[in-house]
Amino acid sequence: MAKRVRASAIVLACALAACARAGGADSTGASKVARVGKPAPPWTEPSLPGPSLSLAALRGKAVYLNFFASWCPPCNAEAPAIDSIARDYAARGLQVVGVDVLENARKAADFRNEHHLTYPVVVDGGTLRDQYAVNGLPVHVFIDRLGVVRRIVVGEMSPADMRSNAERLLR
Repeated sequence: MAKRVRASAIVLACALAACARAGGADSTGASKVARVGKPAPPWTEPSLPGPSLSLAALRGKAVYLNFFASWCPPCNAEAPAIDSIARDYAARGLQVVGVDVLENARKAADFRNEHHLTYPVVVDGGTLRDQYAVNGLPVHVFIDRLGVVRRIVVGEMSPADMRSNAERLLR
């Protein structure tokens, strides 16, 4: 019984610590949680095909983050349209980044290969999921060239809506 109480206390303490960090700001005053109209929180994650990718490396580009998982039917359905947008708008400065939520590099690579994705995919261990308060999939995040979050859409989007949001970022 004492072991259960102790384990419960440890879990509770960890949960409270996570909650305290989630809404706070870092030492620069930047929010750790993404908000529309505010600068996107910084991140660096392992990526495919390269070793890692960071938001800082994308400075000056409009960024379209697509949160997905390989088991998510709408995520699979949207992948071809998102790749088309990535190819069509790359020359104008749009960088699409897939964010595989809480899966491993093998599953992310399989998804990327299955859909013939030309854009990078980061393997998120939970950092980005927490920063963008992702609690369902897919999630679409549109960040302007100055690094400001302009729109967060939870749920499936039509290709026309994706393109419209990309166009707004590139104006």
